[in-house]
Amino acid sequence: MSGQHVRIVDPGAVPGWRSYLELTKPRIIELLLVTTVPAMVVAEQGWPSTWLVIATVIGGTLSAAGANTINQVFDRDIDAMMSRTRNRPIPSGRVTPRSAMWFGVLLGISGFVWLWVTSNLLAGALSSAGLLFYVFVYTMVLKRSSTQNIVVGGAAGAVPTLVGWAAVTGSLSATAWAMFAVVFFWTPAHFWALSLRYRDDYKSAGVPMLPVVVGERETLEQIVRYSIVTVGVSLLLVAAGPALGWLYVAIAALLGIMLMQRAAALRKRPADAMGYFTFTNLYLGGLFVAIALDAMLVEPVDPVAATVVGIAGAILALGGGALIVHAELTMAGRRLVTPLRDAVEVVVPLVALVVVVVAVLT
Repeated sequence: MSGQHVRIVDPGAVPGWRSYLELTKPRIIELLLVTTVPAMVVAEQGWPSTWLVIATVIGGTLSAAGANTINQVFDRDIDAMMSRTRNRPIPSGRVTPRSAMWFGVLLGISGFVWLWVTSNLLAGALSSAGLLFYVFVYTMVLKRSSTQNIVVGGAAGAVPTLVGWAAVTGSLSATAWAMFAVVFFWTPAHFWALSLRYRDDYKSAGVPMLPVVVGERETLEQIVRYSIVTVGVSLLLVAAGPALGWLYVAIAALLGIMLMQRAAALRKRPADAMGYFTFTNLYLGGLFVAIALDAMLVEPVDPVAATVVGIAGAILALGGGALIVHAELTMAGRRLVTPLRDAVEVVVPLVALVVVVVAVLT
């Protein structure tokens, strides 16, 4: 035993606050909140009440923290199998599943009540719906059974845009759903890049992430297609009312070109998957910061120009969406569930995209 260190953990010890904080996945919450505040700014067409912004951020943080915590309770078995996650608080024994569950439920309820009291019922209900969808649809059903897990399940991560909009207006609009769509279609390519890096981890845990089931080549092609749709929806947003200005158009176009270029380059350099993953974080953050700055500082573009940009975005998004559906329905070995369920999981996102496009352009 010379030179080795043995760590003895007291089973009766109370876990430290850092372990509970780790359960909430603060870094993921930061990214979610980056989309909340810009949605509020666009809804207000300027800076909303500072107190409302702070209150909405607090409520969104509580709900997201609750979702992340409960997710780890249900995923504790596979987290223990994966090198990337085996040191999380529950599989490492620092927090018991029972304690984590109570903590997550308390956070989720607190988020709902807080948003209801400080903003409105719709904001609180949407935030709670995101939590429930993440836990019951993504974690408990999709994650372990379908290659569409992160596609459909990614809707939970897009909910903060709706919460931010609802907190200001008490309602939802085509603009709010267009921002939702940006995050929704951004999520698969973002996460598949990460799963390419940790493919062996997911394989050993029996999680059917796309790279595990269909391999690297097909996953890289899907990353390109989803990147195209993401850029298209980001341009479609220009045509939604209240219209954005040329600052956003320029930044969205520049970031979009960079995103598609990096996705295409990834096909030749798959080892750079984490580089693409990192850039997708910068892309989403930059895009939504541009949304906020544009709404506060720049006059909206001419309605005709906004429509032209929106139509161009719609063509790009729908074209990419059609390629995605065709690839998913013809990809050998991808389907792990019944044909009917698979068809629903594949087609519903495209149908939702069509609905958003029609709502924005009419």
